[in-house]
Amino acid sequence: MIYTNSDGGARGNPGPGAIGIIIREEGQILTKYSEFVGEMVTNNFAEYLALIKALEFASKFTKDSITCILDSELIVQQLLGEYKVKNPGLMELFLKVQKLQENFKKIRYLHASRLDKFQQMADELVNQELDNKGYRKYKYKKRG
Repeated sequence: MIYTNSDGGARGNPGPGAIGIIIREEGQILTKYSEFVGEMVTNNFAEYLALIKALEFASKFTKDSITCILDSELIVQQLLGEYKVKNPGLMELFLKVQKLQENFKKIRYLHASRLDKFQQMADELVNQELDNKGYRKYKYKKRG
């Protein structure tokens, strides 16, 4: 089975954002990917973009069953139909995910702790991408 670990983040929320993706089969990493996604994005927007890219990559490895692992409980609950998607911008991305699901026989979404080692790797990719673009964490600390 193919597993995806995807993460998206924005420093400042909204702020500069990036995505990180790990595609693996059992414990073997098949590919890693990161990308800067914009100057003013929200964490949720980046999370959806990361999942979309993960689904695109996963479809290159299988058309069968996949498990998508995210650390965003909100996104997982929206995909499972437990929470409504109220934001129009997120709805557009949600519908894109629904369309990409058609590439697979079965898809499962799981919420993972940020302590999961593969989720930490995806998070590292996000932070490396933002650091490499010059968006250091200290610039976006909230004041008082």
